[in-house]
Amino acid sequence: MKGKILRRLYILLIMAFFYLPIFYTVVFSFNSSKSLSVFSGFSLQWYEKMFHNKDMVNSIFYTVIIALLATLISTVVGTVTAIGLSKCNRLLRAAVEQVNDLPIMNPDIVTAIGLLMFFSTLAVKKGFMTLLLAHVMFCIPYVILSIMPKLRSLDPNLIDAALDLGCTPMQAMTKVVVPQITSGIVSGALIAFTMSFDDFVISYFVTGNGINNISIMVYTMSKRINPSINALSTVIIGIITLCLIVINVVPAVIDRARNKCRKETKK
Repeated sequence: MKGKILRRLYILLIMAFFYLPIFYTVVFSFNSSKSLSVFSGFSLQWYEKMFHNKDMVNSIFYTVIIALLATLISTVVGTVTAIGLSKCNRLLRAAVEQVNDLPIMNPDIVTAIGLLMFFSTLAVKKGFMTLLLAHVMFCIPYVILSIMPKLRSLDPNLIDAALDLGCTPMQAMTKVVVPQITSGIVSGALIAFTMSFDDFVISYFVTGNGINNISIMVYTMSKRINPSINALSTVIIGIITLCLIVINVVPAVIDRARNKCRKETKK
């Protein structure tokens, strides 16, 4: 009994450690004063100021666009690369997998300086395109890493069987292999989106004037007291919460509808 109480207390402390800062941020985003420690009253003024701040609105726009484009490109490239690697010989596959792990193992600051020197050497003007290329570069390894275990679990004769049954190589890829590794693709895409949306260090080194994401904007605003940071953070928390609800609820609703249709069909 005592051990059960201690376990529950431990879990409660861990949950409080994770979620109290988020709760604190949301509450003080509605504070009527500039104080970040004393709640003076309810107000939406910081949300109004946030949406009237052109730089903040632009940072949200660039963050979402870069994250979506980087996720799309890295997911497609990573999926094709992973499927290709699964058909390569063991030595080549092992070598490419080791190279793929380098961006993941490398500290962000090392990757950021490397990309900065690379773009400077090529005399590429820093801006939207360099930011997008950098995000695609560090997102692809996570996609490959998410898909490879799914490919290893597949029957190696699956594609040959599909070809023997009349599928073209493209049909075998899209109708047989991809559906089997969908969960890995979705996991890789979600990780890529999260990494791109959250990145600060690499983005700070490769972006140009006027192209800032939310992380860079929050960093510049943190040097002075500005409660609009809380409002911006609350908006992001709301968007992420909504996405999580959609991702978890929609598949459950679809499965329930399918099961209901199957039961009605059997009757």
